[in-house]
Formats: sequence, C-alpha cells, structure tokens
Amino acid sequence: MEALIELSDLIAQNPVQLYDKLSWICDRCPPPESLVSGSSWVSLSQLNAVLAVANFLSKCPDSTDLRPKSVVIEFLRSIPYSFTQSFWPQSVNKAFIASFFLGFLGHVSKSTEMSPEFATEVAGFAGEVVISAINSASEPLGIPRAFLVALSQNFLPILPDDADKLITSLVDQFAVSVPVVGTPREQTLLTSEAWSCQSSPLSTSHQHLNNGNTSPGNEVSYASGSSSSATSKFPDDATSASPRGLVMTNGGSSLLKSGADQLGLNVCFNDSGGTGALFRQQIASFEEESVESLEKQEIAFKLIAHILSKVHIDHGLLEQVRFMAKKQIQSMSVFLKIRKRDWNEQGSLLKHRINTKLSVYQAAVRLIIKSLASLDSDGKSTKRLVYEAVALLIDAAEACLLSVWRKLRVCEELFASLLLGVAQIAVSRGGQPLRVLLIRLKPIVLTVSAQGDTWSNNLGSMFETVMKTSCQIIESCWTKERAPVDTYIMGLATSIRERHDYEEQEDKEKQPVPVVQLNVIQLLADLTVTVNKSEVVDMILPLFIDILEEGDASTPSLLRLRLLEAVSRMASLGFEKSYRETVVLMTRSYLSKLSTVGSVESKTEPPEARTERVETLPAGFVLIASGLTSTKLRSDYRHRLLSLCSDVGLAAESKSGRSGADFLGPLLPAVAEICSDFDPTLNVEPSILKLFRNLWFYVALFGLAPPLQNIQLPTKSVSTTLNSVGSLGTVALQAVSGPYMWNMQWSSAVQRIAQGTPPLVVSSVKWLEDELELNALHNPGSRRGSGNEKAALSLRAALSAALGARVDVAAMTTISGVKATYLLAVAFLEITRFSSNGGILNGVTTSTDSRSAFSCVFEYLKTPNLVPAVFQCLTAIVHRAFETAVSWLEYRISETGSEAEARDTTLTVHTCFLIKSMSQREEHIRDMTVNLLTQLRDRFPQVLWNSSCLDSLLFSFHNNSPAVISDPVWMVTVRSLYQRVVWEWIIKSLSCAPCTSQGLLQDKLCKANTWQRAQHTSDVVSLLSEIRIGTGKNECWTGIQTANIPAVMAAAAAASGANLKLTEAFNLEVLSTGIVSATVKCNHAGEIAGMRRLYNSIGGFQSGTTPTPTGFGLGVGLQRLISGAFPQQPQAEDDSFNGMLLAKFVRQLQQFVNIAQKGEEMDKSQFRETCSQASALLLSNLGSDSKSNVEGFSQLLRLLCWCPAYISTPDAMETGVFIWTWLVSAAPQLGSLVLAELVDAWLWTIDTKRGLFASEVRFSGPASKLRPHLYPGELERQPEIDPVEQIMAHRLWLGFFIDRFEVVRHHSVEQLLLLGRMLQGTTKFPWNFSRHPAATGTFFTVMLLGLKFCSGQSQGNLQNFQTGLQLLEDRIYRACLGWFASEPEWYDANNASFAHSEAQSVSVFVHYLSNERGDALQSDSKGQGRENGGILVDANDQYHPVWGQIENYALGREKRKHLLLMLCQHEADRLDVWAQPTNSSTSSRPKISSDKWIEYARTAFSVDPRLALSLASRFRANAFLKAEVAQLVQAHILDLRCIPEALPYFITPKAVDDNSVLLQQLPHWAACSITQALEFLTPAYKGHPRVMAYVLRVLESYPPERVTFFMPQLVQSLRYDNGRLVEGYLLRAAQRSDIFAHILIWHLQGEEMPESGKDAGSGNSGSFQALLPIVRQHIIEGFSPKAQDLFRREFDFIDKVTSISGVLFRVPKEERRAGIRRELGKIKLEGEDLYLPTATNKLVKGIQVESGIPLQSAAKVPIMITFDVVDRDGDHNEIKPQACIFKVGDDCRQDVLALQVITLLRDIFEAVGINLYLFPYGVLPTGPERGIIEVVPNTRSRSQMGETTDGGLHEMFQQDYGPVGTPSFEAARKNFIISSAGYAVASLLLQPKDRHNGNLLIDNVGRLVHIDFGFILETSPGGNMRFESAHFKLSHEMTQLLDPSGVMKSETWSQFISLCVKGYLAARHHMDGIINTILLMLDSGLPCFSRGDPIGNLRKRFHPEMSEREAANFMIRVCTDAYNKWTTAGYDLIQYLQQGIEK
Repeated sequence: MEALIELSDLIAQNPVQLYDKLSWICDRCPPPESLVSGSSWVSLSQLNAVLAVANFLSKCPDSTDLRPKSVVIEFLRSIPYSFTQSFWPQSVNKAFIASFFLGFLGHVSKSTEMSPEFATEVAGFAGEVVISAINSASEPLGIPRAFLVALSQNFLPILPDDADKLITSLVDQFAVSVPVVGTPREQTLLTSEAWSCQSSPLSTSHQHLNNGNTSPGNEVSYASGSSSSATSKFPDDATSASPRGLVMTNGGSSLLKSGADQLGLNVCFNDSGGTGALFRQQIASFEEESVESLEKQEIAFKLIAHILSKVHIDHGLLEQVRFMAKKQIQSMSVFLKIRKRDWNEQGSLLKHRINTKLSVYQAAVRLIIKSLASLDSDGKSTKRLVYEAVALLIDAAEACLLSVWRKLRVCEELFASLLLGVAQIAVSRGGQPLRVLLIRLKPIVLTVSAQGDTWSNNLGSMFETVMKTSCQIIESCWTKERAPVDTYIMGLATSIRERHDYEEQEDKEKQPVPVVQLNVIQLLADLTVTVNKSEVVDMILPLFIDILEEGDASTPSLLRLRLLEAVSRMASLGFEKSYRETVVLMTRSYLSKLSTVGSVESKTEPPEARTERVETLPAGFVLIASGLTSTKLRSDYRHRLLSLCSDVGLAAESKSGRSGADFLGPLLPAVAEICSDFDPTLNVEPSILKLFRNLWFYVALFGLAPPLQNIQLPTKSVSTTLNSVGSLGTVALQAVSGPYMWNMQWSSAVQRIAQGTPPLVVSSVKWLEDELELNALHNPGSRRGSGNEKAALSLRAALSAALGARVDVAAMTTISGVKATYLLAVAFLEITRFSSNGGILNGVTTSTDSRSAFSCVFEYLKTPNLVPAVFQCLTAIVHRAFETAVSWLEYRISETGSEAEARDTTLTVHTCFLIKSMSQREEHIRDMTVNLLTQLRDRFPQVLWNSSCLDSLLFSFHNNSPAVISDPVWMVTVRSLYQRVVWEWIIKSLSCAPCTSQGLLQDKLCKANTWQRAQHTSDVVSLLSEIRIGTGKNECWTGIQTANIPAVMAAAAAASGANLKLTEAFNLEVLSTGIVSATVKCNHAGEIAGMRRLYNSIGGFQSGTTPTPTGFGLGVGLQRLISGAFPQQPQAEDDSFNGMLLAKFVRQLQQFVNIAQKGEEMDKSQFRETCSQASALLLSNLGSDSKSNVEGFSQLLRLLCWCPAYISTPDAMETGVFIWTWLVSAAPQLGSLVLAELVDAWLWTIDTKRGLFASEVRFSGPASKLRPHLYPGELERQPEIDPVEQIMAHRLWLGFFIDRFEVVRHHSVEQLLLLGRMLQGTTKFPWNFSRHPAATGTFFTVMLLGLKFCSGQSQGNLQNFQTGLQLLEDRIYRACLGWFASEPEWYDANNASFAHSEAQSVSVFVHYLSNERGDALQSDSKGQGRENGGILVDANDQYHPVWGQIENYALGREKRKHLLLMLCQHEADRLDVWAQPTNSSTSSRPKISSDKWIEYARTAFSVDPRLALSLASRFRANAFLKAEVAQLVQAHILDLRCIPEALPYFITPKAVDDNSVLLQQLPHWAACSITQALEFLTPAYKGHPRVMAYVLRVLESYPPERVTFFMPQLVQSLRYDNGRLVEGYLLRAAQRSDIFAHILIWHLQGEEMPESGKDAGSGNSGSFQALLPIVRQHIIEGFSPKAQDLFRREFDFIDKVTSISGVLFRVPKEERRAGIRRELGKIKLEGEDLYLPTATNKLVKGIQVESGIPLQSAAKVPIMITFDVVDRDGDHNEIKPQACIFKVGDDCRQDVLALQVITLLRDIFEAVGINLYLFPYGVLPTGPERGIIEVVPNTRSRSQMGETTDGGLHEMFQQDYGPVGTPSFEAARKNFIISSAGYAVASLLLQPKDRHNGNLLIDNVGRLVHIDFGFILETSPGGNMRFESAHFKLSHEMTQLLDPSGVMKSETWSQFISLCVKGYLAARHHMDGIINTILLMLDSGLPCFSRGDPIGNLRKRFHPEMSEREAANFMIRVCTDAYNKWTTAGYDLIQYLQQGIEK
C-alpha cells in the first residue's frame, strides 16, 4: 500500500506526464457494479488502489481527469454495502477496516474542502450513507461503528435537508441519556433550566471564608453564589488545612491546598447516613452505563457537533441537542468526585470506563460550544443561556481540576476544552460573561499554580491551558474590555505581594516559599512575554522590582531568584523603561554580590546567594541580550555589560580569596550574545573600544581564553585560589598551553566575543607607548603592576609560548609586564578569532572580504614607529593567526554540506582580503600579504578557481586603490606586484585545470560591466594575451602538470570554444579565444533575455498551454537539489515562457539523440547552438525560486549532460565539454548535479559497451580485422560506427573529468565521492575495456585519474575511506596489468597529433607512477603498522579481495608495481617511436638482469598467464624470459587451455620427438590462428597425430572460404600427410564450399609436373605427384549434381579461354590479335554463376571480344582478355571491366606466394590504419605452367610511359597532374609516396629483384605498383649475381618526387620515411605469421628456395632482437641506403641495353 500511496503522490505532482500511471491505478479499483452486487468481496489490492486514488484526489482535487472522482464517489455510494463481512477480504480484521475508513474519509474530506464542486457532489448522497451507517450501528461486527468513528474525525459535507434527519437518527439510535444522580429534589433541579444550579468548590470555600459575603451585582451573585447543589451536600474538610494552604485573594480569601492530593479532600464524600446511600446510588447509576453505550454517545455528540458546524438545524431540535449536552456536563461534577476505591470495577476496565466517559464529556462540551455559536446574539434568552453556559463550564473545569483523575491525559484535554471553550464564548460575547469568567478564572489559576513543581520546565498540561486561556483573553479583549483584564492581571500580581506581606507578619522563623507564588510569578512572566505589551509589563514589573528591593539581597530566597528571572524576561522584550530599570537593578545586584565576597559573611553564604551570582543573574543578562532587537538598546546594553566587566575585573583583581575568573566568567556568555551582531569593522567609538580592550586584558590576565597550543605542556595542577604574584605566570602559561581550567561555556563565549571585537588599537598615535591606561587596569591593591619584574618575566614567557616561540623571551626585555599582558591579550584575541570559526567577523556587509579577521590583525602593523620587540611580537601574532586559520580549514577538509560551505566561504573571504591587501601602502604588510597569499594558494588550490577570488585578483587593484593618493612610485610597485601574482595565479590554474580556468575567464569576460568598471584593463589584457596553451611545447610552466595530459589539453581546447581540429597540433591563445567564446555566451544569454522580454510584453502566447516536458525523470532528490539552486520569485509569465522553451529544447535534444542512434549525419553546428541556448536558459533561471518548472529544468540539465554520451562523437563531446564547463563555471552550485549526471552517463557507456568500453572483439581494431589469418577467432562483422571516434569522445570526456577532479579534490567530498563511484565502476572486474590500440592513451589516462584519486594528495578529503581507497588502488593496478595481457598492437590515425597524444598519455602515466612508487615506498614504511592492523592483509596465505590468494601482500605489491612500471616504460617507448618514427635518438633504460626477467615472468604469470605470454611477445629475443614462460606454461598447462598463444611454449619439435604428455592437452585447447596452425604442418612436427588432430580441428573451426587464402600451403602439406589427415580435411572442406573445391583443384593441377619431363626428384616428390590426381578425383566424386554442374561449366570456360594461348602459338604474330577475337567469339557463357578464378567474388557476365590482345614473351603467347564482371554480393546491374592475362608455359606459383605475403602486409597496414598502398593483384595457377593473372587496372608501366614522354617521373607527373604545388600534383605525389613506402616494406621482406621499369606500374592517380615476382628471397637475375644491392628500388627519378630537396631534408621525404618505419614496425609484429606462410612452401620446388637460407634470412630482416626504436633506425638506414643507389641505376641501364626497356 505504501508504494501505491507514494506513486499517487508523484502522480499528483505531475498528473499530465504520469497520466498512464493514474489510469493504471484506477483500473485496479473495483468496478462499480461489483461494489453493489455483493457477488464477491473486494480484494486487498483494490482497497489499496481506492485509497491511493483518494490520496491523489486530496492533493490534486481539480484534476481534469474525471476517473479519480468517479472512483471515489462510487466507492462512497457503496459504503452501506460494506457493513457486511462479505464485502471485505477474508484476511482483514476490524483494525484494518477502521484504519481504511479513517484514511479514506480523511482524503475525501480534504478533497471536499479544496474543491467546492466535489463537495457539492458528495453532499448529494452523503446523508443517505451516514443514515445507513447509523441505522446499522447495532451490527455485531462493528463495521458501521468503525465508519462512524472515522466520520466523527473527518466529516463529509451534507445537505441542509439531511441535517435534521441525521440528528434525529443519532438521538434515536444512540439513546443519549444521563445517569440519575441525587435525590428527587436534586433531580428536579438538575433537569430545570437553571444551568447554574451547581456551585464551585472553589467559590463555596470562598464564601465560607467570607461569611457569606458576595460580590456586588445580581449577575455575579447568580453566577457564583451558593446553591443546594450536590457539591454542597458534602462538607468540605478544607477548614482544617494548615496556614500554609491559606492564601489571601482579591476581595476575600480562598482556601487552597498546596498539593493536588490535598485538594482532592475538597470533594470527599461522607459514607454515613443518607448521603452514603445517595453516593452509592450515584456510583451504581454510572456503572449501569455500558462502555459501548458511552462510545455511542461520544460518536453521536461528535457527529452532531460536525453537523452544527456545517449547516443550520431546526431550533427545537437544537434545543433538544443542547439539553442533552447540558445534562451530560451537569453530571460531570458528581462523576469526577468518585474516588478510585469507590468503584466496583478496577484495573484496566475501570480505566477504560473513565477514559470513555471523559471523552463523552469532552464531546458534549464541544457540542455546547457549537450550539451556542449558532444562537442569535441579540436575544435576551441568548444572553441568559450564555451566562448559564459560562457558569456551567467553569464549574466543570473546577471539577476537573479537583478530580482524582486530573492527571489522566483525557482529563487534561477535557480541562483544556472547558477553559478554552468558555473563553471563546466569553470573549465573543464580552461584557458580563467576560467579567464572570475572569473572576472565576483567578482561583482556578491559583489552584493550578499550587499543583506545579517549583523549577520544572513543564508545569503540566493544565498550567499550559490556563496560560493559553489567559493569553487568549488578554489579547482578544485588550482594546474593548480593558478594565476587567487589568483587574485580572493585577489580581494575580498582587497575590504575590499579599503573600510576601503575610510572611513578614508571621513569626520571624524562615518559612519555605509556597509553590503557588513561584508558579504565579512564572505564569505572569510567561503571560507578559506571550502578550508582549508594554502596558502589561508596566503593571507587573514595578511590583516585582519593589519586592526585590524590599527584600534582603544578601540572603536571597527562591522567591527572589524567580523574580529575578521574571524581570529579566520582561526586560528582554525591549521596552525601554522596563529594560533600563531591570538592567540597573541586576547590575547593582551583581556588583553587590561581588563586594560581599571575601567578607566574614561570605563564609556562611547560602546556596541561593551563589545561585543568584553564578546562575540567575548571568542567565538574566544572557536573556536580555538575546531578546533585545532595538539597535539603540543593544548598543546601550553592550556598553553597560562591558562597563560591568571592567568594573568586575578591576574589583576582582584585588580579591585575595578567589580568582577573578569566578566573577568575570559568568558574565562572558551575556557579552558574547550582545556582541554577536556587532560589526568590528565599522568605526567604533573610543569608549567602547577601551572597554573591549579592558575585557580582553582581564580575559588574558585571568586565563579565561581557550588555550592557544594544541600540545598540552606538562604543568602542575593550578588551584583556583591564586593569591600569590608568582601564580600569575602559572595562570598565563596554563591559559596558553591548556588544559582549560574553567567552565567550557565561558571558553565558547570568549570565542564568540572574539568575532565581534574590534582590533585593540585604541588610538593611531603612540597607542602602545602610553601605559598609564594599561597600568590603571591593575587595582592599586594588587601587586601585579608594571613594577613587579617577576610577574613581567612570567608574562613574557607566556607571551613567547603563545607566539609559538617565534620570539624568544630574551628579545622581550624591553616589554614591560603590563605591555606583555596587553600583547598576550592581543594574541589571545586574534588567534581565537581564527580558532573559533576560521576567522570570520560578525556583521553583514556588501564586501565579503572585509569580514576576514586578517583585516583586524593587519591593523596592529599599520602603527608607525613600533619598538622592534613589539613589532616582532605583532608579526608573530599575524603568522600564528594564519597558521590557526590554515589548521582550522585543514581540519574541516572532509566536511560536507553546510559545514563544507562555511569552510569554503571562510577560505574565500580570507583569500579575497589578502588579494586586496596587496595594495597596502606599508611595504612590510604587502610583503607579508603576498607571502601568506602564496601559502594559502598552495595549501588550498581550490581558491584558484573561486569566482570571487578571481574577481578580486583581476580588478581589486584598480577598483580599491585609494583615489586621494597619487604616488607614482607606489602605483608602479603595486601594479608590478599585482601583475606578478596574477601571472602566477592564472598560469597555475591553467596548468592544473585549464577547462575550468578558461570557463571562469570567459565568465568574467561575459560580465562586461565588470570590465568597463576597471580603468586599466590593459594590464590584465596584456597578461592574458601572453598566455598560450596547446599540444606543442609549453613554456608557461615547467615540469609535467595536469594540463600536459593530452586528454585534458583536448578538453581545454573544447572548453575554449575555439573551432580547433583536435586531430592536429594546436596552440591556443587564452585571451582571444576567451573573448570569442564569451561573446557567444553573451549572445545566447541575450537571445534568451530578449525572447523573455518580448514574451512578457505581449502577455504570453494565448494559443494554449505549453505541454509539460516529458522524458527523463531525475527523482525527488535531484529536484530538491535543483530547486535549491534557483533562489527568486519569478512572475507567472516567466514560468510560462520557461515551460515553452524547455519543451522546445528537450524535444530538439531528443531528436539529436534519435538521429545519432539511427546512424544518420547530425548537424553539429545546430547541436552546439541548441545546447548553448539551452544552457543560457538554464543559467538565466538560477535566481528563480519557482517550483513550476523544476522538473523541466532537471530534465534539461540531464539532457545537456547525457546527449554527448548518447551521440558519442568527438564533435558532440567537444560541445558537451564546452557546455559543461560553462555550467560549472558560471554556476558552481550546479557542479555536483552536473558531475552526478556525467558519472551516471559514464557508467551507462560501460554497461552499453561504448567507446573505451567497447570490449567486443569486433571493436578491437587490428586484432579483429586480421582474424583468422593472423589472430585466432573468426572474422566478425565490423561495426558501423568507427570505434576510434567513440574512443576519442571518451578521451575528451575524461579530460573534463580530470579537470573537475583537480578543481574539487581539495574541498568537495560529494564530488570526490562521485568520481570515486565512476572509478569503481570503471575498474570493476571483469573489465569492459576496449582492446583497440587507439584506446591506449585514454585507458592510461583513466588509470592516472584513479591513482591521483587514491594518492595522499586527495586523501585528506577522504579520511574515512582509506580501506576503500586501497582496494580501489589495487583494482587500478590489476586493471593496468590486465591491459598488458593482450599483445601489443599498433594503430595509426593518420595524424601526428593522435600518435603524439597517445605516447604522451602513457609517458605522463609513467612519470606519475615512478614518482608515486617512490612516495608509496616511504608511506608504506611509515604506515606499516596501520596496514598490519588489518585494513587489508599482512600475513602469509591470506585471500585478498582483488588479488585472490596471496603469500605476502606487501612484497607482491612492490613486485607488481615494478612490473607495471617496466611495462609502461616499454609501452611509452613503443608509442614514442610510433609518434616520432624519424627521431633516431634512443632512450636509455637501465639494463635488466636475467634474474629480474625471471621475476617479471613469475609476477606476470601470478597476475594473469596472458600477461606473461604478452610479456614474452614484447621481448621476443629475450631467451631468459622465454624459457621461464615456457616452464610456467608447462607447469600450469591445465589452466591455460583457453589461451592459444601458449601453444608454441609446449608444442615444439622436441616435444614431438619425445611424445610429451603435454600434447595430451591439445584436444581441449582453444583454436589458434591459421598461420599458427600452418607451422604445425611443417616437417619439423613430423605429422604427430595429436598435433595434426589439433591443426585439423582448428581448420575445421573456420569456414572454408577463410582457409582458401592458404591453399598453396595446404596443398604443399600433402607432401607430409602420411596419415592422410590433411587430405581428409580438404575433401570435407571441398564438400562444404564449391569455391574452396575449385581453388583446390586448380592448385592441385598447378602442382602437377609438366609434360616436358622435369625430373621427378625424390621419392617424396614422386608420391606427392601421384597423390595429386587422386585427391582431385576424390573431390570431383564428392560433388553433388549441382556442384558437379557448376564445376563442369566453370572449368570448361576457363580451359577454353586458356587454350587460346596454345592455339595462337602456331599463328603468326601479326594475325594473333584476329585469332584471339575469333576464338573468343566461339566461347559461350553457360549460366549466370561463372566467376573469375582470381577473384571469386566477381561473376562473369560477358567477354569483351575486341579486348583480346597477345602479349610479348619469349617463346610464349600470353593473352590479355577483358571480361564484364559484377560483384557477387553487389548490384548485378553495375557491370565493370576486368582484364586478365592467361599464360601457358609459365609457372605462376612463385607469384602466388609473393602476392600472398603482399596481401598479408596490405591487410596488416589497413588494420593498423597506416596509409600505405599495396595492390596484390590476383594470380592463380590453373595447371602445369598455366595460370591466370589479374591486370592492375588503370596503370601503365614506367617503360611505357617513357616511350611516349620525355623526361623522368617528376616531369611526367607535372604533365599529367599539373605544376608542382597544385592540389592535383600534390595529391599524386602523396599517392606515389604512400605506394612507394608500402612496396618499400614489402620489398625489404621479399627482396624482389629484376625491378626494371617494365615491372613498375603507375596508375592514373600516381600510385606505384610492383609486378612480376619471378625473383624473390634469395634469387636474382644473372645467375643470382644480386646486382641490385638495394633492398628496394629508389631511383633518382623516384627520389625527385619523394624528396624535392635532393638531400633527404624535405617534408615529403620525412613522410616517406615515417610511413616506411611504421609499415616495417607493423609487419614485425606479425613476423611469425608471415614466416609461417612462406615456411610451408619450402619444399615446393619454387626457384626462390633453390639457394641459401631464405627463411633464416627473412627472419633476420625482421630483426626480432631489436627494440622498436632500433628497428625504426634500421628502416631509416635501409631507406637512406636505397636512396638513388648506383646499382639501381646500373640495372636499369643494363635492361635498357639488353631488353630495350626504358629507364
């Protein structure tokens, strides 16, 4: 039910947005037909829904939705049906039903009160429902009664016509009756119209003592006279009371008992005679009433009273009702006189009866009052009834007061109802009823006062009732009925005087003060304070003062103490006359107490006298101080109190018997209170200043100030009786060092006084030299004056201690004792200012910095010509005060909420004051100010980004410099000082948090009026214009700062608002970009303001209401925070305008999100403009207090934070950073809100796996694109959105987080905890980090933030989270090491800035880790005990929550840190090489020993086995590392089955030879890459069955199409396939894929020996040749009919085309072209599914017959034919030409191998992102010395170009692409560079020779393509003479394009070198895969393997032993060596001479 109620509350707040929820609740309610049918009960959920709907209606009664009202009304109508048990669920009880009715009717009643229309609708049928309940009230189940009970508390509206029926039904059904009491005569009297037939016991006794005298006047006699009531039948025992119980009253005496129990005797009964029988008869009559009938009577009276309050009823019926109520009240007196023992019932039954009966009486009283309210006020009968009612109710009240049940709560409530009711009647009628009431009220008040405790804080409910009644009468009748009110007040007041006189007339023996007097005094004091009228005070106060002055002040009684308390309360009201009289009296009293101390009489001082001096008078002084509000009176009182303190101090100083602190201390709280609003910075009168000085002189002298030293010095115990001179020094030292000797309230008071004390500088000239006044503060009788050198020495020692030993005692010899006391007082004052509240002075001024207590401290230093010793002391006081302020701030560093706000305000105030104090004229003050400001800035860096501090810094000098002073020297000095401080300030802020710093500067620039106010802005402008930040070298600061982090600098560029390309290096001018961005912000703010004014000017749009924004809900907590950030009351038009714009912006932002999620192009400028306008709207409403659009603004703020995260692009994130910086800079109060939303959004990206957290394989970059050839796993579909874009967005986002961390780390625990939450979610295991190499820098930046968060620099704010910080730090280290568990990869974003930022990110992390590790070692040694105390772990064999089972945590932690540092250093070096590939300098790293490598391997393996394997892959040539990893793998092989990278460490030729048991694990091992599997097919592994089974399982796991690429290697593996396992795989794969089968057949045919009769070679080769046709035949036989048909048609087609070459061999050359056309014309395409074998994805649609061309070749006739092809998976209508060369008589297999390697290199380059071009054209051997070669499209060979054009490549490029420098030429040059670099890397590895110009092609965009790989690896033309000694061809004409400078100094040459280096580095990473591809071809018989060691030499060319920098330098040397090498030119010349190939 609670959940539904809460939901209905939320719906009531947002009915439009949550309409569906309201409908859902209404649907859960019971349908109307089921309510009246009675067919089944209503379920519990339905009842809860009804209650929720009623609750909604009570809070939103005017809802436009009619369903809630319909539900409630239908349920109300059905209530009569609920009176049976069948209506309710079986599980509910009566208590639930009663609770339900109570809640339901409460909601409905409230709804009717708020909605008249709904009330009218309910009234139409409510009467019938109530009558039904009344008629069913006798039901035994009690459900109708439960309904009526609830109705009596929450009545419903009814029609006037139903009122009489209801009352009649109530009277009939409940039979309201009164028990018969008394004799028949009394019964007659009780039933008569004489309401006043009973006499009050109080008035009876009153008349008894006055011998029957009555007050004059018939009405009064009638109301208070004696009668023959039941009360008079019982004699009163009061006459036997002692004199203590007798008090005199006005006009007579009244017999009063001092105790409530004695008062009970007034109503005791005599059990003898007829009265006893009557008494028992009365008891019996009451007992005859059942409790149930009493409950019915109560219900009836309550309901009738409700009816009377709502409608008018018939007069006769009204009289009947009033008569019933009267009878009840008349029986009350008799009932209340019955004692407990007289009842037959006892225990709980009796208590229940009594409570119920009293509740009936209370209901009757209310009914009487309601009935009288409806009477005609002018009729005589009405007056009579009023008189009777007043008398009756007062009699009843007296009966309650004297009853034995008076302490029951219900009796107290009855008493309150009676008195307040009769007061209401009397006050409304006035005149005689009021006089009667006041006369009768006085004895009641006195009786109640006699019952209370003397000093109790709560005198009981009855006392409060008479107090409240008296106040109500006085306040209501003060103007119109003044006379009786005055009489009443004076009567109460004089009763104290009468008692006082009476005591004096009695015997001289001291008597205790009666309780009644004490309580009457308190009553009058409370009455006076409550009424708060000066006339009342003037009536009572003189009487009290007279009593005080007449009494003996030396022997005070409790009466005097109570009177003193009362007069002080009256004086606190602030009426001048009473205030002055009271203060004079109290001051005189206090001084008189002081004068008697030490006398003989004081030794027998009564306790009351001490109480008066120590408690009563001081409390009175405090009360007056807290109550006074008049400035004049407070000033007067302040002067009086300070004067009193001076007098007390002077008098007390000479007292020998007691300490002066005993007399001065009690006054200090009052002084503190009266000084709480005193502004010490204002001009203070000299007189008051001297009084302050005197006060602090005595405070220091008596040791009343709180101690100044935190470390308590060892001192002897100090007695409070200090009567020797030497003890003075002890007091001073004790006061300085502590502990505090006095009441701690006094210490607190001294601290408060310090905030309101002005500097103790009495005059500006010689204020310290004139010691006469200071000496006068010593009493002449004291020996503590300046002449006592011993005392002076002690005081100087105390002063030195107070100054922290900054000034030695020896240097104070010129300071006298009184002067030392004064300086000690100054020290106490100024240091206490800072220790109490941080140094904030009292007063509210417009300039916040003036509230700094430093303004007081510096005043002492302004005095000219100070004695050096004094100056040293004052300077020391300043420093001690500063240290105290710093300590106060640091102690509160971890505070939150209002405490944190107070701390920050204090820091801001001090900083602003120190900034403005730099313009002081005194040089020593300026120097000290700069020193203190620098310390404060360094200790609390948050001031750097404080808006107020920045304002003060930029404008204070020009705005606050004194205009009257025209001192050029001073101006120049101060200006220079300001410039230096401003420069340091801005640079430091930019170096730590450049985003926020720029945001603040832009915010200042937005406030144009501020800049206009500053006259000399040129100083600031010139300073800012010199500041530049950027990704380049920064000269503004030294060392590595936060701004050096690339992510932070990128975020800073985004925050600047400048439209910079973050992919390029930038240099940002802070001022110029700040002005531009400030202008943009001002424009947007102006747009909003302008639209608002226009909207308001036309009264808003009248077309309809603006829909309330819907969407994101931030919850109640965020709404509360947001609403707290908007503190002004806007107009209604503003609310409408805001709602309209909010809806617009929310809709637009949501549209942007939708566009991004659909992957569509987003208008980034429009997005930025929308966000900026929305931010301007949000900021423009920060001053609003309207709650109407809180949710809308909450939603807008959330969208502004979340949209960039949703969109996840760098552009969107740049806008986000700009907007977020704007918000937190312009409105720091939004910082927590913005950060909370951003943290939520960040965690959302983790959950949704975006950007940095895209952990899926397809987002891993190169690793995902090179599957399964070079990496294990199947190739997955690449993501549509570039993951690097999202990573870049995360990097910008992270930069903003770090910036915010630097800003809030020192002062905002809330925001730190938010960042901690973000870091915890980020490092939570298992990690979701992306494995993309482009995420490296961003990842380590996150880790850097984590380490900074956990470091000691910020732990001061997180002192309570040390354990959590240590666990988070361990998480970070584990995450860092986990990052290295993947093999290192490269990624190139094609911009130098990205590579540089990645390298720098890791370098900064390494730098921090190195320094942090050193700090950690020291802190670990210091904190060993703490850690061993159990925060984490310290013993052996413990389980760590992060690292798992560990042996020694501390040792393991250091090993892990060392390992992490080494890996990070290596990664930084790697990335630095990638960022600066041409930088040949090598970093010097210390050499690592073999033992250290082994330790690294073991540590890595203990963290994660993958980490150890990755470590070995990083350091391939490290034998120690590799051997250790192999041992670890083999030792833990069962744990590594899922890691394919571990295979080479246990599958070795030696393991195969030994048939190692480790090979048994292979069936369970994860699949590796194809190239890794190919290695295991080589002869070295001897076809081991387990190894072969694993390899085949790996191949089977991949689709055949993926394996097709390695078909040559698979065919070669048949040579070693002794078990025919490979053959089996090939046959199975052929059945799975037709393409695989076709390619396999062609390769099998290509391996067959030609008919020319080549030597078959070895037996292995012979068996291989014999196997080939068999396998081919098996494949063909395994074809399905469909596959068989495709095979026949495809091979037929290719054979026909290929056979043309053989036909042409016999045709003359000049006829061959025609022959080709003729033969091509004969070929017909059979089917639509024929394809090119070299490109299986291209379907052949036709042959271009005219394209057939015979090519030149020795003794061979290759032909080139062009086909019309379409993409198999593309648009079949898009036909493209594709030329192919068909060769007969040429072996193409070597070309296939070379192009395989080139394809792998191309894939590697593309995956890594390097902009290198390779074109691995298709080549396929289709038979023995037959094959197909794809023609590179749109190309010409270099020789062909030479045939048609003179000159070299440079000239040809100019002819084709335009002059040098034109875009087309440079684009062609760039294409030539990237292709030349690509083939340079490929040539280095493959070593292709015969690189004449016929084998070099240039395409139509300038790209170079190598063809014809007949000589590769170890072979070369000319009998392998290796004339071409360069690793690749780089002829002179090529260098002309690559290097225009000709000396390898040009930018293009550098680009070429960089590309070559990066390509080589990328290829090195996949060395094993490339080598394995070639390795299996070793026995193929290809010419390239015919000599030397091709595999070994290839491995050497990869140089695995080299580091990345060494390999880069090697590649640079290769390029340099190839540059225009003479052998290259010589070979071109030879080819030209021999073959005629153009050179």
